Formats: sequence, C-alpha cells, structure tokens
Amino acid sequence: MDLDESADRIKFLIRDRDILYPPELEHILSDAGIATVRTAVRVPRMNAVMERWIGGCRRELLDRTLIWNLPHLRRILREYETHHNTHRPHMALASAAPDKPLPAEVADLDVFRARKRDRTGGVIREYHRAS
Repeated sequence: MDLDESADRIKFLIRDRDILYPPELEHILSDAGIATVRTAVRVPRMNAVMERWIGGCRRELLDRTLIWNLPHLRRILREYETHHNTHRPHMALASAAPDKPLPAEVADLDVFRARKRDRTGGVIREYHRAS
C-alpha cells in the first residue's frame, strides 16, 4: 500500500508459510508484478539462519562501507563471503570457520606471530600466523 513509486523496482517477496498471510495477498502482489516466493517446507530455522547472515553482513560490512556502484557492491560482498566461510570463527563450530576443519588442539599463541590482512578496503581485518 505504501510502496508508491518504488513498487516498480520490487520483483520478489520472500515469505514463510505462516497462515497469517491471506491468499488474496498473492493476487494483489501478482497484479503489481511482484512474485511471491515461499520458504521451504518444514525448515523452521531457514529464516533465522539467513537473517543472522544478513544482519552480520550489514553490521560488519555494509554499515561501514560507502558503496559506489553495483560492481563494487558485488566485489565486496564476494570478499565478505570468502572471509565469512574461510576465516571468521563461528560459535556453533567451536570457533572454527565453516570451510576449515576443527582445530585438533589448542595452540600455544606465544610461539606464533600474527600478520594482519585487510579485507574489503580495511573494514574487516584477518589475522594469520606468520611463517
């Protein structure tokens, strides 16, 4: 109802399968040219996982970055995704990254020196062991 001019730019509405959405809603949206996409069946955590990823991406990257154009946005999102999956620790994985195996044992940090690597123009910093 309040979309006014911006309704032309909206193509999809992603929603869950809650009964609170009346069937007429899909008809109204389709008349406006908006396709309704429902989340998968029996996947109650799907929204929570995506909301957490999007929220983290927004807080850690997008709130701190000035986006110049679409190619710039895609480049830094690709870099953030790489950081998220290969370096960033995750609480549910015992502080391991999703694409790395769990650490076998706790390392003595006094033995290692760390090097800093800037990601996304310095908004995110990664630290690696110096050889």
